[in-house]
Amino acid sequence: MSTPVIVHCGDGHFRRAIYCLGPYIADYPEQCLLSSVVQGWCPKCTAPPDELGSLSVTPRSQEHTATIAAELELWVAWDSYGVIADVVPFTEAFPRADIHELIAPDILHQLIKGTFKDHLVTWIEAYLVATHGKTEARVIISRIDQRIAVVPPFAGLRRFPQGRGFKQWTGSDSKALMKVYIPAIKGHCPSDMVRAIRAFLEFCYIARRDVVDTNSLNEMQSALLRFHQFRKIFETTGIRKEDTHPPRQHSLIHYHRLIRDYGAPNGICSSITESRHITAIKKPWRRSNRYKALGQMLKTNQRLDRLAGARADFEARGMLKGSILDSVSAPVQGESVIGSNRETGREKAPNNDEDDPSDDDEFEVSGERTTPSIMMASRALERGANASDIGKKIQHRQFVSLIIDFLRQQQLESSLPPPSDFDPSITTYPSVKATFHAPSDISGTGGMRGERIRAVSTWRNHGVSRYDTVFIKLNNGMVGMRAFNVARVCLLFSFNYSAGTRYQCALVDDYILASDGPDEVTGMWLVKRAIDHRSRQQISRVIHLEEILRAAHLIPVFPNTGDIDRNISPDTALDHYRKNLFYVNKFVDYHAFETVY
Repeated sequence: MSTPVIVHCGDGHFRRAIYCLGPYIADYPEQCLLSSVVQGWCPKCTAPPDELGSLSVTPRSQEHTATIAAELELWVAWDSYGVIADVVPFTEAFPRADIHELIAPDILHQLIKGTFKDHLVTWIEAYLVATHGKTEARVIISRIDQRIAVVPPFAGLRRFPQGRGFKQWTGSDSKALMKVYIPAIKGHCPSDMVRAIRAFLEFCYIARRDVVDTNSLNEMQSALLRFHQFRKIFETTGIRKEDTHPPRQHSLIHYHRLIRDYGAPNGICSSITESRHITAIKKPWRRSNRYKALGQMLKTNQRLDRLAGARADFEARGMLKGSILDSVSAPVQGESVIGSNRETGREKAPNNDEDDPSDDDEFEVSGERTTPSIMMASRALERGANASDIGKKIQHRQFVSLIIDFLRQQQLESSLPPPSDFDPSITTYPSVKATFHAPSDISGTGGMRGERIRAVSTWRNHGVSRYDTVFIKLNNGMVGMRAFNVARVCLLFSFNYSAGTRYQCALVDDYILASDGPDEVTGMWLVKRAIDHRSRQQISRVIHLEEILRAAHLIPVFPNTGDIDRNISPDTALDHYRKNLFYVNKFVDYHAFETVY
């Protein structure tokens, strides 16, 4: 840390570089221990515990801490400055290493499990008890749980059959609840409480971007100011004492500087070390016989490392790529191979009304970044059926006319016969796969992510249908939600027309925006079903598959009073509340947040 080393830099030049300590990943108790700071104080600044709500703070420094320890008595340093004077930070003898500056932001413990789960969710429940009493509060919390339990399914979205009433919360539990919490509490607590949680979630989602630039920092600062503005509702209602901020919540004010110092916090979060703890400790422990397990755990890790090394060597030699099935299977003429057995190495089930339940709704896409694409599943549900027969089966009387309207949009009106003479042979499919660039979500090395969009009448043998909702691209030059329509996919099909030209299409039910802007309280756009005012029927149309960007997640705007019908399930919620407004859930994942925000 004091002797320069010659380094060949990325721009081709050689420079002398001195390596220093980088950001230190730790949760709050460990941060206090490392920096010799009393718990309840901030290890990054000198703000006292009763002034942690202030946005103007003075950074701590190791020199300042050493001076306090040398000049003041132990109890004075403890009470007045929050310094443990008889403990020396391990970085004291290191050149250019200030432990107060090295402490990194911790998204998992400071934001997700700290501010959201331990603070905001707990405060909401405390408000309900203080306002309505324990008995009535239990009823309201039960209704909130019912709303969470019937949220429609989505790729990667965890189900909460019993609401959020689980005993031990993990980071994954908290992140999953963040996605659906705002629509669940809307109407049961003051609007400013919802606005406070919305501002915090926007801060969280911006902080977790793969790349954080100056505009992102400005957006984060704006969300933080709104959070501090609206969180005062917890003080005025008596849930929290005035001007008291827990240290983990106070840490939000340091993110602006820390991101400028260390880059996007997603790359230095304690969830990285937590995940390694699972693979290196928890899983080997479960595989042991629990008696003198340390040696068994070490041997398990050694063998796993050797297997990983062997696999890397085999792949470098061109082995272990694909599956045995790849060499014996061939794509059907004229059909897409994306979504075929090549991806799973398993034989597909015979044709029925559902796709293979073993296929994941979301998946990583390896390789470099590519343009967004959408591909039909390789396995067809039904081949060679007449469009009129399919229309009767799915109860869309105008299906053939909608296909003709679609072809007219393709500038083929001169060769189109009248609807009475037009009945093309079509092939129907259970799903499509959308692939898009989403580096902030779980994705491949190039930042590509995929998800499956389904349209099936029987889903996983449960006797219920699943028709997903999607974003449809508009060429209107707008950004955000105004650049898209939302629709529900009713049928996925393809047909040949005009000298063998094959069209891959989707029959969709349209939704329209309910207002010119997002809801002021939740920050989400509201949509409703598009109804023809003359016929009072749902507006449907046939679109080209390439018009679909990816899946969208809609959550019904639930009634403020009364319990939810126990017969409603996540699979039937969209149909049951079809006359209601729906939130376009921008918090369902980070790509949706970027798309709609």
